Amino acid sequence: MMFARRFSQLAQQIPAGWLPFADVASAGLPLPRLLRLSLFKVSMGMTTALLIGTLNRVMIVELHVAAALVSLMLALPMLVAPFRAVTGYQSDTHRSAFGWKRVPFMWGGTMIQFFGLAFMPFALLHLSGEAQNPLPTWLVHAVVALSFLMVGAGLQTSQTAGLALATDQASEATRPRVVALMYVMLLAGAVGGSLLYSLLLADFKPQRLIQVVQGTGLLVLLLNAYALWKQEGRDRARAAAMKHTRQEPFRQVWARFYAQPRSRRFLWATFLGTLAFNMQDIVLEPYGGEILHLSVGATSALTAMLAGGGLCGFLLAGRQLARGMDPLRLAALGTVLGLPAFSAVIFSAPMDAGWLFRAGALGIGLGGGLFAVGTLFAAMRLEGSGFIGLVLGAWGAVQSTGAGLAMFSGGLLRDGVAHLQSSGSLGADLLDPALGYSVVYHVEMLLLFITLVALGPLVSRQTLARPLAQALPHRS
Repeated sequence: MMFARRFSQLAQQIPAGWLPFADVASAGLPLPRLLRLSLFKVSMGMTTALLIGTLNRVMIVELHVAAALVSLMLALPMLVAPFRAVTGYQSDTHRSAFGWKRVPFMWGGTMIQFFGLAFMPFALLHLSGEAQNPLPTWLVHAVVALSFLMVGAGLQTSQTAGLALATDQASEATRPRVVALMYVMLLAGAVGGSLLYSLLLADFKPQRLIQVVQGTGLLVLLLNAYALWKQEGRDRARAAAMKHTRQEPFRQVWARFYAQPRSRRFLWATFLGTLAFNMQDIVLEPYGGEILHLSVGATSALTAMLAGGGLCGFLLAGRQLARGMDPLRLAALGTVLGLPAFSAVIFSAPMDAGWLFRAGALGIGLGGGLFAVGTLFAAMRLEGSGFIGLVLGAWGAVQSTGAGLAMFSGGLLRDGVAHLQSSGSLGADLLDPALGYSVVYHVEMLLLFITLVALGPLVSRQTLARPLAQALPHRS
């Protein structure tokens, strides 16, 4: 008791400026309710760590599924990503009998995600040939595709509406920091989930895989239900007013938004940067397992390294943005930091240096985190028409689509190079198994340079919106 009391006294003496997001709360969104709402980002982080981190390694290395097929399955959830802008717009204009806007979309997405995770492991076992009563190949592929598609649809729907709900309830001054806090919680969920999965699957068994995936589905359901409880008040007056309000069609609103040259260039830069930072997702853990001979638990911990680097990026970005740094300049800084990080991963194979590989993974997470939060803040400042759900949905759609294409392209490129090696097309001097992975990393570095070219005019003009420092309250 004395230690706890002393610790409490010391914690109260810490200056508020030293604490990340210390001033994120507002009168309309107190800190306890904000932290509870952020649990939906924690559940997303855990699901993402399971799919991109653990499952892709297990399917490729332990279950011997082709990397191209795995990358295709992991990219399937991104097929619904382009509809995030539509989902965000619908949550802006939804006509609920209770006056709800965001909650129906968040809960509906949660249920779809839960059912996808519930039967996914059985489909994976059939895909690997481990099932005792195998099904026809076409049916197995259809069931696996449907499960991944359901998880993706649920994630995209609930996350778009959830970010819009947090933005609605935050004050104008704290709104960007609230959204940044949500992504910090996303990374925290990814770190915690990765560490948990590395422990649970250290001694891999197919039965344990089923328990882990289905347990994740149940945990997602419980966390999101608690996060949504009494978050959005029932507004019957709004519901009655909307019955007599003519809503502008989505196509017209989107055309007006996309017609702005800065908006188009910003979305393309976001897409290219996301593509550059995410092609390695599908091959990073297999690279550690096949080339550096790391265990399942050790490679699963790599996802924690990526997420930990991203978490540092968010904290650093929050401090720099509070000082008035242009968010797109911050995104460009993250892009530059990605170059030495990918170089470290490439050189870890010939040097047989696991520490260099882990340092590269941490650097990729840091650069990707700075890029993500920079473009996110810039997206927030594009909003001015009242359709915040549409703007966040457009940013999320571009980012998710880029991530999906990156994962598919990464696996396809790695398998393509391996096929050329096995057929002898590359000659006897290029038979190193690390070559396919190295090609992926070099392509990512090229995309980082292209992203810098796309960001350049936006950063130099600085006409995207007013400086963030003007929107933040001044400290005494």
